[in-house]
Amino acid sequence: MPNAIRFCLVLHNHQPVGNFDNVFEQSYQDSYRPFLDVFDRYHDLKLSLHTSGSLMEWLDQHHGDYVDRLAGYVAAGRLEIVGGAFYEPILAMIPPRDRVGQITRYSRWLESRLGCHVQGMWIPERVWEQSMTSDIARAGIRYTVLDDFHFRNAGLREEQLHGYYVTEDDGNLVCVFPGSERLRYLIPFASPEETIEHLRQIAEQHPNAVVVFGDDGEKFGTWPDTKAHVYEHGWLSRFFDLLTENRDWLKTTTLSDAVTHTPPVGKIYLPEGSYREMTEWALPAALQNEYEDIAHQLHDDPRWHQIQRFVRGGYWRNFKVKYPETDEMYSRMIAVSRRLQEAERAGGNADLIDQARRELYRGQCNCSYWHGAFGGAYLPHLRNAVFNHLIAADNLIDRAIGRPSQWVELDSGDFDLDGLQEISLSNEHLHCLISPHRGGQMYELDVRSICHNLGATLTRRQEAYHRKVMAGNHAGAENCASIHDRVVFKQEGLDQRLQYDVHPRKSFIDFFFPLDISSDQVERGEWHGTVSLAAQQYEARLRRKEDRKQAQMTTECHIDGCQVRITKGLTLDEGSNTLQIAYMLEGLPQDRPLHFGIEMNFAGLPAGADDRYFFGKDHQNFGQLGTRLDLQDVTELGLVDQWLGIQVQWDASRPTNVWTFPVETVSQSEGGFELVHQSVCVIPHWHVVGDQDGRWVVTMNLALDTSLAESRMESREAVQVG
Repeated sequence: MPNAIRFCLVLHNHQPVGNFDNVFEQSYQDSYRPFLDVFDRYHDLKLSLHTSGSLMEWLDQHHGDYVDRLAGYVAAGRLEIVGGAFYEPILAMIPPRDRVGQITRYSRWLESRLGCHVQGMWIPERVWEQSMTSDIARAGIRYTVLDDFHFRNAGLREEQLHGYYVTEDDGNLVCVFPGSERLRYLIPFASPEETIEHLRQIAEQHPNAVVVFGDDGEKFGTWPDTKAHVYEHGWLSRFFDLLTENRDWLKTTTLSDAVTHTPPVGKIYLPEGSYREMTEWALPAALQNEYEDIAHQLHDDPRWHQIQRFVRGGYWRNFKVKYPETDEMYSRMIAVSRRLQEAERAGGNADLIDQARRELYRGQCNCSYWHGAFGGAYLPHLRNAVFNHLIAADNLIDRAIGRPSQWVELDSGDFDLDGLQEISLSNEHLHCLISPHRGGQMYELDVRSICHNLGATLTRRQEAYHRKVMAGNHAGAENCASIHDRVVFKQEGLDQRLQYDVHPRKSFIDFFFPLDISSDQVERGEWHGTVSLAAQQYEARLRRKEDRKQAQMTTECHIDGCQVRITKGLTLDEGSNTLQIAYMLEGLPQDRPLHFGIEMNFAGLPAGADDRYFFGKDHQNFGQLGTRLDLQDVTELGLVDQWLGIQVQWDASRPTNVWTFPVETVSQSEGGFELVHQSVCVIPHWHVVGDQDGRWVVTMNLALDTSLAESRMESREAVQVG
């Protein structure tokens, strides 16, 4: 009989804030409930379970009996509830006050609902920075689980990874368990016997070891092909049978029991990091491919095992550099957190501040802030959800501090934390963020009544996995395979849809096109001869009246032998839901035209549905929002999303031609590669000729009508009151 060891089976169940309700339900039916159905039969087994707060709230609302079952297992001593930050933020991304707040709030919720005593926590995506130790300890947490990759990066060898360690910051202590990467790939993809044999080998070499499997519960039914593998083909039952049969030496236990009954192996200070795959995803695409190529070349080299433990990828925070759109979310989140703190210090309404804090915490959910085989940076509904909660928090803070019902503000500051000055133009209906140093573009447009950011777009860029798209479709393995090994295409012809943008897909980006360029060329990015002002520095002036504010920006550029001066102004009135835009071009030739265009992009208005469409004069329907339009001599264009309850109405003082097309990405998710609609691009363009003074002027309005959404809200409120 081998030496006795302790085996901690730690599951992490999570669905992100903003995920579709049917995804929650399907994961419950395919994974969460059937796992408990199997576990219920094995009374000698113990389990540690972390369920994210976003998922737990949904379960409590829709399947309260499931949550009751968890409470029953807790009472029977079979289940340890592992806590964490309520809405699953990357702890390194949020301020210390929010770390402590999220952890303590969720611990109280769990203890109240499940009758448990929360001592441990799950670190979202295992993103670790040593300074977090103090905040975790202050939140009342004694221990957590990371990947053994962290410990290898700290200099430990394989034989030193069979127990837990104590780590410290500023005199505050937390115990940390190394979760086994080897077990993450064995369970549940290899045979149960192979996992038991692996544990047997550890037991023979390391008496009294503590071995931890810590990974996603969704791999037991929700991941592709795992439902049949784990339940219908009996993998989980066979695994639990073997754990039971070998319980004389293989003791399934909880993290709490392990900390209580075994001493720490020693003390450790861990470098920043995450699990190995995450650090690779954080690399720029070219470096990621280079890393994969080198690893593949060295895979069979006998020295690779020795070298590999000294190799690591990138730094999680650089996802905000790799994907500037996630940095926009992050910067907005930081601003809301600071504003909430200021409102609380100023004595704002406590109930409203508490509601705003919950909305802020929801807006910190990690999934939209990064991208890999998992992660939601490419998923519009998750990005929209983040902004929805951050805007809702801002609205609640306004009420908490007693802001008047009508107001308009214009400010400058480093709103995206890049060391440069941006402009904020806001009233009670709209909130605009503008970058004079990046072409005078508007990169955020919040419609406050429905808490929606029409500027939450995404730029198409090269990804490391795109070379797999170019290589073609194959499953990656004949049998059930880990998501990391699968290559599955959800649509045909994705290799023909790869396209990379040369500028951010934002709004009020200015161009001078060749006279004969076509709409197809513009959509494909074949802009030969086009002068883009997307990266141009604009000089900004802030013009203020009591009830009207304007951001005015000016630049000069050399076009076709002319020095053209462009002045554009974005104006917002108190009480108005219409953004007014004016352009004046000076220095234009009078003897020939120049082709001037303005790009706008609108996010969160999906294609492919009849209740989401373009319309023209007299409400003429021009087709769904994915329609490619090439309109001639129009003065207005509308976009409707009846599901969202918004109508976007654009009009111009001059007849214009307008191009529209969808911006779509080829991106990766758990299920495979797919085409995802990111935004609707609208480009009004003119052949401009200067007047006698070499000038040309156009004024436009962008009206955001949410009366449909607001009428629905009033109806729901009336029903609730009734």
